Amino acid sequence: MSNSDLVTGKIIKGVGGFYYVYNQEAGTVVCRARGAFRKEGLKPLVGDDVEIRLTFREEVEGNVERILPRRNALVRPAVANVDQALVIFAAASPSPNFNLLDRFLAAMAYRQVPAVLCFNKADLAEQEDMERLRDIYENAGCAVLFSSARTGEGVDALRRVLSGRTTTVAGPSGVGKSSLINLLQPHAQMETGHISGKIQRGRHTTRHSQLIPLDEDTFIMDTPGFSSLYLDELTEQELRDCYPEFAPYEGTCRFQGCLHLAEPDCPVKEAVENGRISAIRYENYVQLQGELRAKRRKP
Repeated sequence: MSNSDLVTGKIIKGVGGFYYVYNQEAGTVVCRARGAFRKEGLKPLVGDDVEIRLTFREEVEGNVERILPRRNALVRPAVANVDQALVIFAAASPSPNFNLLDRFLAAMAYRQVPAVLCFNKADLAEQEDMERLRDIYENAGCAVLFSSARTGEGVDALRRVLSGRTTTVAGPSGVGKSSLINLLQPHAQMETGHISGKIQRGRHTTRHSQLIPLDEDTFIMDTPGFSSLYLDELTEQELRDCYPEFAPYEGTCRFQGCLHLAEPDCPVKEAVENGRISAIRYENYVQLQGELRAKRRKP
């Protein structure tokens, strides 16, 4: 292979302006991105398929010359070409932050990325609480799994869900993402942290996104934890469409284009009152709609 050859590869990690690109023949190549990307408003993402030119100069072995067309791209986490999202929250210790969870699910629905929801630390949760979580989020269109990184419960089910796919793994800090990844791929050796007893939050142990192979055609993208998520890019109508449990009632409201807020004769609001739609999910929806309206009013 000539040093001047263009070869294709996949970005498996990006740290401090360096991109680690895996090519089957050359292995992992440390690259810089060409300056033109910045002028074009482009940034290489973990998961990108790229063309690189090998140089083998000093600490840099190649340059990223072109980003190949993406199937999709996410903003938070900033990754590309994923088949699904594995959203990990703790079932207990700490209790799930439903508002943050619903924000993330809306973001995935907007990007049309299927979400699998995994509640870790199942060994610390009450059975009644886990059944409630399953009911809420299966009704929201998610596949729901329970796991325990401490006991190994649910890890085989996770493997089956991940098999043959590229999956971005995301969720807040301290819920056991890195511990689960270490069980799925012991060679990954992800750094794990502990929960602060005072604030019930974990330390950020993953500092950058990276692509980890589990099998020949199975990859997971570990991403840094997050404690907030904003959905500024959505319109009010798009947010409504990100709630699958509203779909059976669409077109039956009194007003066309009903947002299911203050409008009278709204079957969605009636379903909330009757318990057919989760009141927690609906309250978070109302809050998110309020944020979008406030943003729209700003000059």
